[in-house]
Amino acid sequence: LENHVFQFDFLNDSFDKLPKKLQEIINDSEKRKKLVIYINPPYAEATTTRTTTGTGKNKAGVATNNKINEYFNSKIGNASNEIFALFLAKIYETIPDAKLAHFSTLKIIQGINFSKFRDFFLAKFCNGFIICSNTFDNVKGKFPIGFSIWDLSKKEKIEEIFYDVIENDGNKAGTKSFFGNLIRNINTWIKFFENKNSEGIGFMGICGPDFQNNRFLHISNFKGIRHVNYYVFTNKNIIQCCIYFAVRHCISATWLNDRDQFLFPNENWENDTEFQNDCLTYTLFHGNNLISSKHGTNHWIPFTEYEVDSREKFDSNFITDFILGKIKENGNGNLLEKEKIRTIPLEFSQEAKDVFDAGREIWKYYHSQLYCNVNASLYDIKEFFQGRNLKGKMKNKSSDEKYSAFMKNLREKLQILENKIVPKVYEYGFLKG
Repeated sequence: LENHVFQFDFLNDSFDKLPKKLQEIINDSEKRKKLVIYINPPYAEATTTRTTTGTGKNKAGVATNNKINEYFNSKIGNASNEIFALFLAKIYETIPDAKLAHFSTLKIIQGINFSKFRDFFLAKFCNGFIICSNTFDNVKGKFPIGFSIWDLSKKEKIEEIFYDVIENDGNKAGTKSFFGNLIRNINTWIKFFENKNSEGIGFMGICGPDFQNNRFLHISNFKGIRHVNYYVFTNKNIIQCCIYFAVRHCISATWLNDRDQFLFPNENWENDTEFQNDCLTYTLFHGNNLISSKHGTNHWIPFTEYEVDSREKFDSNFITDFILGKIKENGNGNLLEKEKIRTIPLEFSQEAKDVFDAGREIWKYYHSQLYCNVNASLYDIKEFFQGRNLKGKMKNKSSDEKYSAFMKNLREKLQILENKIVPKVYEYGFLKG
């Protein structure tokens, strides 16, 4: 084609507004096989972080105001909220047999809201590479953006796709696989253990099942406004909830795994009590455990009064009673009442014991202070030694060298335990490698 500049509303206009030569190619089945469509579609979507967390509304006029949205909504479902998905859908349907090359996020392959799109978009993946989003101007965050080449004439369902990984220096750094056949995610799994009407010891904010949402995953005394769903911890689901928390936090988020999905696991975790107790330990001492005695009874103290030289009795000994077998995991009595028949105490790995030992030193040091709150949580202890800045945010460091040494030791022991949990995340199918 000769070089032409023309105005065309791809989403809403019909192809009769295209240059005549291009129309001839599109309408000729043989010429169409040689047609390559290269697009860098817009990434705007109707939903935002504030939408998904219940603190805001959809962006006005994005995707949903296009006529094409009404047409494709029934065909590609929630994917029609994104303009780039509408571009791909219209090309796929109206220019069959072409080769399509485009930059986009990897939602098309493994996004939760794109499952219906994947049923609609059947094409052969030819080749592609992924790069970090910050290589593009005016793109916030760090996540993978893929350059994908599809042969629309060959109808294949998206299952497993391999991309070359290109680092910011331009060098290839191996390959990464993405999966289009991820049916059930980890949030579907945890729902089997939900106890909405039960008395609880805390709440866990459940967020989207991928790495980018892990920053929202925390434990607190109360339900906040950042999340649509909060799960209550009880004696019946504490192990499962701690597994959910630990497997999502034990692997650091990177630009490469930012959109990877946590999945519905296989059943092998059920017989691995060491793994379960490792996850319990990890959750008790993790930085996103925000339980505080300022907001209600602290049921999460992992030690007895004797172990930390407390001057007074704690308001709750739930965790130590649970560990010692005084509260049945599936007991029939009141959550905070001890069972008449003693059950078997939990057994911990050496790595978990090392974490408890490191944490115990912090609690003992805190209880040796002249003024201390006997019911303090780890979060409360951090606040005591580290303080807050003028904006109210907790400081990262403390001037107390002894406390800092204890915290450094705890972090190191948690890292060792974290490394022990990671292989089980893949073995039990919480993530695909």
